[in-house]
Amino acid sequence: MLFFGLTADAVGRRSLNLEVAESATAQQAIESVVKTNTKLDGQKLLFAVNQRYLPAKTILNDGDELAIFTAVSGG
Repeated sequence: MLFFGLTADAVGRRSLNLEVAESATAQQAIESVVKTNTKLDGQKLLFAVNQRYLPAKTILNDGDELAIFTAVSGG
């Protein structure tokens, strides 16, 4: 699992190896990280699996790269 921007600051690292149950979804993986990193709670989190934006219900496979980040805005 990779963290970018504010998410990396919140968890204090840029990456984490995360074990999830077989057939776990991206949403379930994110929820497990939020439970142990309360600074992420309430944040609008975006994610990508293997460098592609996919639905939260996407089932993760062994070796998938899950990246978590917050929305970026600018003007």
